[in-house]
Amino acid sequence: MWLFSPSKSAEFKHRKKVRQHQSQGLVLVGINDNGDNDISAQDLNFKWENGTVVLDRCTLSVPRGEFWMLLGANGSGKSTLLKVLAGLLKSQSGAIALNAPVGFVFQNPDHQLVMPTVGADVAFGLVGENLSYPETHSRVHEALSAVRLEEYQRRPIYALSGGQKQRVAIAGAIARRAQVLLLDEPTALLDRESQAELVEAVKNLVKERSLTALWVTHRLDELDYADGAFLLNQGRVIDRGDPARLKKLLEDS
Repeated sequence: MWLFSPSKSAEFKHRKKVRQHQSQGLVLVGINDNGDNDISAQDLNFKWENGTVVLDRCTLSVPRGEFWMLLGANGSGKSTLLKVLAGLLKSQSGAIALNAPVGFVFQNPDHQLVMPTVGADVAFGLVGENLSYPETHSRVHEALSAVRLEEYQRRPIYALSGGQKQRVAIAGAIARRAQVLLLDEPTALLDRESQAELVEAVKNLVKERSLTALWVTHRLDELDYADGAFLLNQGRVIDRGDPARLKKLLEDS
């Protein structure tokens, strides 16, 4: 049995709100797109209440079925851009078009895993779909199989490694039939081996399931897995394209 009576703590309610928000997805009309992109943003502007500008006419698009990465120095606006795309932050102007539903994966998986066991957490995101128990069970099994965690269904979340927790977060998105994955430095807290396993797993998911993914990173070796990459500086995309070229450019700079 997956469900339990959740805690009423402020932390649980915050995480629940985030997960419910993600499950709704986001589509904002206003981009003249040719239909070949699953992620599009045009002239996004975002600033904090104190007036600090984070995104400045930021524009990008990710082709359907491809795995792209977002690079940039600390403070360049990478995480903010991803949260604006996911609808977790609201830009002051600009347009966004995403192929919903959308799955968002935080840098720290403990910020979004809300249930005590692996299977229960993946099932949690399906509550709003009013599925039958067999349908929910099938979705959970399919999602965990996709991330190679089918044997971990009853495993407590606290007993997982960092990389396994990130896979559970991704499985939650797959269970909700997410077409787009937005991943905010998901390997930042992982060791080298777990890092390589996770980025390869996401690349394989993108190709096997025809998903589209945008992955924020500061680790240049991860570019070896990408179809393309964007370079962000002071809230603007200043370069894009071949990841090998951008990798060499940054290594030589």
